Amino acid sequence: MAQAPLLSTPLRQLAQQLESRTRTGEELVEAAIDAAKTGDHGAYVSWRPESALELARAGDKVRASGGNTGPLMGIPVSVKDLFGVPGFPTYAGCSRALPEHWQQAGPLIHALQSQLAPVVGKTHCVELAFGGLGTNSHWGTPRNPWDKRVHRVPGGSSSGAGVSLINGTAALALGTDTAGSVRVPATMTGVAGLKLTAGRWPTSQIVPLSSTLDTPGLLAHRVDDLAYAFSALDPVVRKQGRQLPAVPDLASLTFGVPSAFFWEDCSPGIAETVEQALRSLERAGARLVRFNLWGLDEIYGLFLQGGVAAPELAAFIRQELPEIMPALDPNVAARLRTAGELPAWEYIHRLDLIKRLSVSAANELQGIDALLMPTVTLTPPAVDSLDEPGAYAAANMQALRNTAMVNYLGLCGLTLPVGKDKAGMPVGLQLLKGPWQEGRLLAIGQAVERCLGFGPDILGSCP
Repeated sequence: MAQAPLLSTPLRQLAQQLESRTRTGEELVEAAIDAAKTGDHGAYVSWRPESALELARAGDKVRASGGNTGPLMGIPVSVKDLFGVPGFPTYAGCSRALPEHWQQAGPLIHALQSQLAPVVGKTHCVELAFGGLGTNSHWGTPRNPWDKRVHRVPGGSSSGAGVSLINGTAALALGTDTAGSVRVPATMTGVAGLKLTAGRWPTSQIVPLSSTLDTPGLLAHRVDDLAYAFSALDPVVRKQGRQLPAVPDLASLTFGVPSAFFWEDCSPGIAETVEQALRSLERAGARLVRFNLWGLDEIYGLFLQGGVAAPELAAFIRQELPEIMPALDPNVAARLRTAGELPAWEYIHRLDLIKRLSVSAANELQGIDALLMPTVTLTPPAVDSLDEPGAYAAANMQALRNTAMVNYLGLCGLTLPVGKDKAGMPVGLQLLKGPWQEGRLLAIGQAVERCLGFGPDILGSCP
């Protein structure tokens, strides 16, 4: 069996090793460099390990003199190529670099930099983040590491993020999530992913898709890793020195399980794998109850019509990047084609619908500890199969269906790997809570993870 990459070690353990100086940040970045030599599966659009090594060595010197700049000090991180990172061009999946001001760091990258967390590179994404499969006609599509024979999609739009974790070149990945762009690639590449409540973390200096729905997010090997990184980066936790809620006993939890919608059209083995996970939770003492959210059909219909992301992206392009229109990825251009025809009254109606149904969903979820379901119902398709007429649009909508509802209903969400489907590809379990409850969600996710097992142990080594 292949040896697990060093950077798949739990984040808390890596941090303890760095603090005790039994490992150095330089060693961790060198491990990322070594891992890249054996194949990075196309994770990165910009790979800059030299600057990461310099920062890691600087951090090691600070630590040697008794200093400590934060929990992520020395931890190698990959960053989705929507974030401004000084020293890196920002393409946002486009055919050419965006104007230089998009290289400037926003608050989240500042938080990484202040903790001396080395950024090893910027990962590929769907052009302007507008797609859930991870394809890109300009830069190519990163290869899903779990299939050596077939070039399958890695999920998107943070298409290189999960790949960077599985191939051992990063210990933590930053992505964004507008309709599932953290949770879909996390699921398809077999890692954990956290989607925050929109507005919880600032989005400045992140190239926008939807000003209404965008939120930064995290990908890591385990829910516990996500909890560790969330504590290190969340502005409220950092400023007030709060502790995340304690991990609860499963026997104290009541989980809602939808009876339809989220289970429809599952590829072979996905529903069965998630159901097996639910039975394991029930045997461990958790209470499972049937629970269906009101208004799903209405919000899903809105999503199928393009929601608010298409008109908001069209407005951004017209305002900031009009010159890129002729060169847009055909799959992105097709989804934008009718956005300019949307009447103002219809756009405002959609915003009002999102607001109304979000309030309703938050109230409904107060009666349970979390809502559980498959994260993605689709086996990652082969890239070649998407060339068939209508294949991309159908697969994209199915990949995003279960995750997009979370964004449109204003919830926070978490996914963790629970097994493999009939094709041998990872399957994710999604946990949902009401807005602004990320701390409690992560604690519940840790309880679930302790029962079911950690992703790297469940899935085994990547082929």
